[in-house]
Amino acid sequence: MPHPYVLLSAAVSLDGHLDDTGPERLLLSSPADFDRVDEVRASVDAILVGAGTIRADNPRLLVNSPERRAARLAAGRAEYPLKVTVSGSGDLDPAARFWHTGGEKVLYTTDRGAERARALGLAADVVPLGAELDWRRLLEHLHAEHGVRRLMVEGGGTVHTQLLIEGLADELQLVLAPLFVGDPKAPRLFGPGSYQGGRLRLVETRPVGDVVLTRYEPTAPGTGPLPSAADHHWLALACELAAACPPSRTAFSVGAVVVAADGTELARGHSREGTDPVVHAEEAALAKVDPADPRLAGATVYSSLEPCARRASRPAPCARLVLDAGVRRVVTAWREPDTFVAGADGSGVLAAGGATVVVLPEHEDRAKAPNGHLLGR
Repeated sequence: MPHPYVLLSAAVSLDGHLDDTGPERLLLSSPADFDRVDEVRASVDAILVGAGTIRADNPRLLVNSPERRAARLAAGRAEYPLKVTVSGSGDLDPAARFWHTGGEKVLYTTDRGAERARALGLAADVVPLGAELDWRRLLEHLHAEHGVRRLMVEGGGTVHTQLLIEGLADELQLVLAPLFVGDPKAPRLFGPGSYQGGRLRLVETRPVGDVVLTRYEPTAPGTGPLPSAADHHWLALACELAAACPPSRTAFSVGAVVVAADGTELARGHSREGTDPVVHAEEAALAKVDPADPRLAGATVYSSLEPCARRASRPAPCARLVLDAGVRRVVTAWREPDTFVAGADGSGVLAAGGATVVVLPEHEDRAKAPNGHLLGR
């Protein structure tokens, strides 16, 4: 199921701490950066913090600028983003400012935590997620029930760590403050865990007052049937490539990208690329990779349309080419209709060959867009 775009936002000292151990919160951001954060808050549908952040910082999580709140109202949005917190125990102070400022609030918790939260009379919609907290269910619920398309996560370190480890963070906005904390007991932004491999993609870096903002996106594909945030990025790129195809009345426009497990792009291609009027996207992309490249075994192929199971122009369909290349994971936006081939089932061929096929239908409209003339649109 679709879930929001998840943006992690944090400020740290030069030695990687979120705070010191003093009684007052350590202010790491500059005045200019606080205003930038306020602008980001005004742009999102919801803001999330963990229960630990509520207990430690007692935040209000408001959009402070009257002009930005007015702009939200003028656009038909709520004056304030939805405020979200997560607590396994449900044991939170009902007098905390989080509950009594801003707009609507929601608490995600466990079945047992929900009983505790309701007994405390917390001023929020209490949503139990089962015996344990489940981040994927939480994000899907936010999207489906609250219409959240963009979620800003402001802490704390445990929440950021969990979302990154599970491959659910689409973007990291990290502010580096020009100071040291030096206390080993002070909280850090990220804890130990089984993070996805590979290097993150640097999207932006710029000074904001006396701090530096860096924005990163993850690149490593997911594993197995569970999609990662990077899967959405790469599939969106495949859809962009589909839009670059020369038009045709007898074949679909498709884009494909081959990505190694560490997030390295190995190749890309699109239908009818170059001087070959019948080449398919996956075929064009795989032809650019050395068949002996050991990274193919752990790679993911992203294709805007599922790889074909049968074709008239070449002896080997794309599903067979993917399997022969050693790739065992494919992410696609939509299943092939019967427009040219009755009973097309490239996903079935791939699954029979031991590959995992992940369909992300939220990208289907973009994948279909350059094929509208073939679909009666």
